[in-house]
Amino acid sequence: MNMTKLIGIILIAGGGLGLAYGGFSYTKETTGLKLGPLELKVEEKQRVNVPLIVSAGAIVLGVFLLVIARK
Repeated sequence: MNMTKLIGIILIAGGGLGLAYGGFSYTKETTGLKLGPLELKVEEKQRVNVPLIVSAGAIVLGVFLLVIARK
């Protein structure tokens, strides 16, 4: 399998996941208060939204790469 096909498949899979879930979330840990040797850590949950047009564009680009790689 050449690199163009592999990138096309990854783009199609990523675009499909972006359409299905609409984004992803992660936890960010920060120091809220530091008093000498004591630290108060705060965990913040962040969400990154993936726009619909980006997901659809990734799928279209992936299909285009697969068609080009076939020739």
